[in-house]
Amino acid sequence: MTNRRLDLTPEMALKLTIDDEPYLSCDDCFHFVDQYVEGLLRGKEEMPALRAHLRGCSACREEATSLLFLVAADEGKDPAAALQRLA
Repeated sequence: MTNRRLDLTPEMALKLTIDDEPYLSCDDCFHFVDQYVEGLLRGKEEMPALRAHLRGCSACREEATSLLFLVAADEGKDPAAALQRLA
């Protein structure tokens, strides 16, 4: 076995300490992500639990980002402002 040392970056430390309350599972997130993306594209962000989950879960955030691009293209909207709110 090798002793490989990984340095903890400030970004990694932040992800480990992000407040994820109110709690939302990945399954819950996938259930509501379409509504969240539509809200982002309209300039409304009304799902604090989902927003908290996306801050800490890169898989769900990637799913939301992909969906945001698809919906924006389908509706002929510029996704830039919604992407900023998602980040």
